[in-house]
Amino acid sequence: MTRPALAWSHNAYYHRLLLRQLPPAPARVLEVGCGAGDLAGKLARVASQVDALDMSGPMIELARAAVPGNVTCLHADVLTHPLPAGAYDAIVSLTALHHLPLTDVLPRLAAALRPGGVLAAVALPRTDLPRELPAELVGAAGHRLYGAAFAGLRAAGRGDWYELPASSAIMPVVLEPALTTRQVRQQAAAVLPGARVRRLVFWRYFLIWRKPPLQASAP
Repeated sequence: MTRPALAWSHNAYYHRLLLRQLPPAPARVLEVGCGAGDLAGKLARVASQVDALDMSGPMIELARAAVPGNVTCLHADVLTHPLPAGAYDAIVSLTALHHLPLTDVLPRLAAALRPGGVLAAVALPRTDLPRELPAELVGAAGHRLYGAAFAGLRAAGRGDWYELPASSAIMPVVLEPALTTRQVRQQAAAVLPGARVRRLVFWRYFLIWRKPPLQASAP
């Protein structure tokens, strides 16, 4: 199938947002829903060890062929895979949480974080009109403007500029996610006190939570 001329990867666009949330020099990072390994490869540049997990067999095989040696690719379901307790400095996820029940997966991820670790996720919300109409309009206009600019840069040989990867054709898709941004915010706050959720422009929401550090015991 021919792709629209102005199509570009919203997922790749939000890689930098997730990378900015990492603590300095993280020792171990988990990516939930690694797909073909694009983000895992970038995480591997700053983290000593990356565990990249995905429940899709075809996607995890693509990831294994693409990532460097400090990435361990796991073909597993995050809801059942035994995650090591308190092992990760950061857990990141890109367009995966909307496939999962938040009240089940968020406590599992929280338990796998070390004290002071960070959970950062970008995922798809259910359309919430008219509440999020401004974001929808800005996203539609921005998608076309950015698409034209990125296509021009690619045509001029100035980089890939968020080009859709070949793996996007086999990536699992949810036609309409179950939760709006507002509902995600409510559910996240109920299980992860202090979690923040905000709507992003290009049909995503952003969730960020920092696990409380251990309290020093009184002398």
